[in-house]
Amino acid sequence: MRWERLFEDLESRFDSDSRLETELEVADRTRRERALIALHGRLLANVGQTEVAVRLAAGATAVTTTGTISDVGPDWLLLAETPRQSVLATLAAVRGVVGLRPGAQEASLVGRRFTLGVALRGISRDRAGVHVSDVDGRVVTGTIDAVGSDHIDLAEHALDEPRRGRHVVRRHVVPFSAISSVRRR
Repeated sequence: MRWERLFEDLESRFDSDSRLETELEVADRTRRERALIALHGRLLANVGQTEVAVRLAAGATAVTTTGTISDVGPDWLLLAETPRQSVLATLAAVRGVVGLRPGAQEASLVGRRFTLGVALRGISRDRAGVHVSDVDGRVVTGTIDAVGSDHIDLAEHALDEPRRGRHVVRRHVVPFSAISSVRRR
């Protein structure tokens, strides 16, 4: 009888230790997997899902814009503020996001492969009027005349006037690293 109780006690301890070891291993694996998740993957997992608030660099304070993440590239995200108005934000200017669901990119989701420069070239090609906000909080309106490998040439003018030489107030060269967001008119 004593042997049976001893073996039952040992078996119970073995089961308890085994469960504890499994729980610790699962927790450790979960922490390791989370450590591999980048913001890009979190944003991709939330494309079209829920409304989020994105805080963007804007000088001493940050500007918060809300909407639904509609697209993500390697260094940018497109946030639909309304059905007709979107903002292209640089990931480098993102200071925080509220409202992201937990988890990372699902295997079926693939972000855009083109960079911020390619997106800005598309806007430049359309000759669309834009509001360019920089990380210092300054906003300049005008037309993107050219896009270099790491900067834009922006012709400043009122958006209610076409981009003509006589309407251009000044020309700005803005590095990508200084751009917080771009809104099309």
